[in-house]
Amino acid sequence: MLEALHLTLALPVLLSSSIIVIIQDEASQYTSDGTLDVNDQPALKQRIGNWRACFIILGTEFTESLAFFAISKNLITYLMSELHERNVDAARDVSTWIGSCFLTPLIGAFLADTYWGAYKTIVVFLLVYTVGMLTLTLSACLPYAMDDSPHNGGIRGATAYLGLYLVVLGSGGIKPCTSSLGAEQFDSTDMTERVTKASFFNWYYFSINIGSLLSGTVIVWVQENIGWGVGFAVPMVFMVFGLAAFVAGRKVYRYKKLSGSPLTRVAQVVVAAVRNCHLQLPEDTSALHHDTFFPAEPNFKTEAARQFRFFDKAAIILPWTGEKGTAAPSSPWRLCTVSQVEELKMLLRMLPVWATMVLFFAVTSQMSSTFIEQGAAMDDRVGPFTFPPASLATFEVISVMVCIPVYDAVLVPLARRVTGNDRGLSQLQRLGVGLALSVIAMVYAALLEARRLVLAQADMPAMNILWQAPVFAVLGAAEVFATIGILEFFYDQSPDGMKSLGNAFAQLSMAAGSYFNSAVLSAVAATTTARGVEPGWIPDDLNEGHLDYFFWMMAALSMVNLLHFVHYSIRYRGNNRTAS
Repeated sequence: MLEALHLTLALPVLLSSSIIVIIQDEASQYTSDGTLDVNDQPALKQRIGNWRACFIILGTEFTESLAFFAISKNLITYLMSELHERNVDAARDVSTWIGSCFLTPLIGAFLADTYWGAYKTIVVFLLVYTVGMLTLTLSACLPYAMDDSPHNGGIRGATAYLGLYLVVLGSGGIKPCTSSLGAEQFDSTDMTERVTKASFFNWYYFSINIGSLLSGTVIVWVQENIGWGVGFAVPMVFMVFGLAAFVAGRKVYRYKKLSGSPLTRVAQVVVAAVRNCHLQLPEDTSALHHDTFFPAEPNFKTEAARQFRFFDKAAIILPWTGEKGTAAPSSPWRLCTVSQVEELKMLLRMLPVWATMVLFFAVTSQMSSTFIEQGAAMDDRVGPFTFPPASLATFEVISVMVCIPVYDAVLVPLARRVTGNDRGLSQLQRLGVGLALSVIAMVYAALLEARRLVLAQADMPAMNILWQAPVFAVLGAAEVFATIGILEFFYDQSPDGMKSLGNAFAQLSMAAGSYFNSAVLSAVAATTTARGVEPGWIPDDLNEGHLDYFFWMMAALSMVNLLHFVHYSIRYRGNNRTAS
């Protein structure tokens, strides 16, 4: 009887425990980060997302990188040999094109965050990218399909540039969205999947480099030895297959809910500050419009918050003169929260670091412009084979793929013992090493070109093209430190709600570097040929010019840039310990 009573009393507890376990088991079947399936239902962990989705995304990124590098690595040769552009014009146009490819991601990121989501944005821009590749392939085939006439050059050139800039537009929706869509396939609240997400980014960067490696070797060889039409058609076919596979995998992806664009929040602060410019800032910052992100304390932020005080006016609470009992208007374009203002300030404080990276990417732009022109003036025979100048970029890719594991497995543990930093090198130290390596690369390129000119003017055998390999390898190592470093820096130092915008700003520095290189090339051409009788530093025949002077100038600018960065980083460490 007593046992029956105990069982009766324990039965509700057992039932409650069973129900709780069932509910927990059912809840554990779904992701906890708010991701959805294709039907806008909670995402099932075991059926969608994770690596089953990422393999398709990585394949899509591989086809895009194969197409992008198939164009960029040998575009200067195409412009000079097929469209008959001058050396300096071709170098400028290539830098402008590459810069545009890293500018349009701002458009893609805005559309993905605000309206379409990552998946739809990738599909739409993949279609545009494919049409661009088709148009570029058509431009390479036009001379074979049309009779020779004085008008063919103009038609072919216009078709080529139409295809090139359709590719620019297409890349704008792919570069910022494939990595974010891949990251969404892992539940950030699940410890196991959160660790796996870091592995995804490694394979993501690896897929880009595999595409670059194949483009710099196989595709460039096809372009040089079989034909430009075939050389552009092969990556175009891969793009079509990549698009088809990506769309076919739509049911296995996890999707994030749209949460608005961070660009809108930044714009609201600027507009509100301008509209309130006539108002007086209160001495006590607690009188500003606070929210739950920052407590309303007089010293709610570090000393750095006292910078850019003008934008604090966006958070000034206006006195309400309306009817009693009615709420004061709170338009986000007239009144912003302190957290919004601080988001903008955090971005502004990173601008000096962003500016130093512009010159670094101007240096790396030489790999697709002046270095190829330099290689074209050298002996390209390596044993029984010929080595196209654009294929020298293979050494840069190999350098990247070797340096990444060496950095993680060797350098980080050694540096950690010396610095005590968990990262080994701080983010700013990592960037500084990359900048220093870029100086070394330009000095080597200048010395190499000076030696090549001496041999050419003495009618001696031309230098072998493999002498260029070290400069590509050094710049590859520099990218491991600086390119990956700037992405990590902007991601970590950006506000929590603006990580995508931080990534877009990092890519924008790459675009600015290419544009800066274009401007410098134009200025050098205009200045060194001003008198009209001298060939200038970068003439069509490099043996008559002084490309080494241009390289020395870039080395000097890079050295000044490095010194400025060191000076700024010392000051930055004082205000932001998380970067050090």
